[in-house]
Amino acid sequence: MAQATGSGAGQRGLSGGPERLPQRMHHYCHKEVIKGMKNEVAFLWNRFTMREALLLGFCATFIVLTKATLRMKLGISGHSMFFLLFFLLLARGIVPKTGAATLVALLAGGISIALGLAHKGPVIMLNFLLPALVLDFAGIFLPQMTSRHLLCLLIGGIAAASKGVSSAVVELIAGAPMKIVIQAAAIEGAGGVIFGMLGALPVPSIIRKLRTNRLIPSPGDK
Repeated sequence: MAQATGSGAGQRGLSGGPERLPQRMHHYCHKEVIKGMKNEVAFLWNRFTMREALLLGFCATFIVLTKATLRMKLGISGHSMFFLLFFLLLARGIVPKTGAATLVALLAGGISIALGLAHKGPVIMLNFLLPALVLDFAGIFLPQMTSRHLLCLLIGGIAAASKGVSSAVVELIAGAPMKIVIQAAAIEGAGGVIFGMLGALPVPSIIRKLRTNRLIPSPGDK
């Protein structure tokens, strides 16, 4: 009787083992990947690993490429915020660390100035830095913002509204009357919000897909 019970339990264990093996292996591999990410040597102010720096570098490169290849005079205010917010939010999602978006903005702005893509001169750096600073600041309090549609749209719109601030600075430097400065800031800011939210729209779906397939860590992974 005991032998039959023991053999039955053994058969149940054998039958249940192979079924759960892929799940266990998947969980084990995920833990090893996360452990490997944690053990990578950090640089860039001892904050980002080589892998993270490469990912952020790719995002900055794509911002510059879209700026260089899509230099179209659409006559629509704020259209440049579409790709800028898309890649800044994507960078903040794949590397969920404070300063990730700012680093991408610095790289993209510096490369744009070096390649002569900044027709407004060094002031163009504000177009990159201001939205990135907003995203990094928001990420401190809302670490899951890049994976939630409503939050992503809201933060993306607020960050893109900074386009109005940079436009106002350019107009002030050019010596424009205050009425023109306010008008330009309002028009550019409103257009930036619209295109920034459109650029932020697909980001949560991409981040969720990457996290589901264990390709990037979640902010809560230890």
